[in-house]
Amino acid sequence: MKHMAVSAHIEPDTHYEVTPFPGPNSFVSLRVGDGLLALALIAPAGSADALRALATAATEAAGTLDALTIRDGSEVTGRD
Repeated sequence: MKHMAVSAHIEPDTHYEVTPFPGPNSFVSLRVGDGLLALALIAPAGSADALRALATAATEAAGTLDALTIRDGSEVTGRD
């Protein structure tokens, strides 16, 4: 990945879009967000494993977030 750091809040209604760009230099764009801020990850041929690793990390993050949720539905924020 090229050097860049971005931080944004993901919300339950966050929009995701995958757009294929076929051709001699095929790639896909994975766009997250469509409002004030959007992040587009450009994945060229040969980077499918990186996308799979990203999906695995996102699934792990979702599981961790679920584990932080108390049974009564309130969320643990880690802040006092």
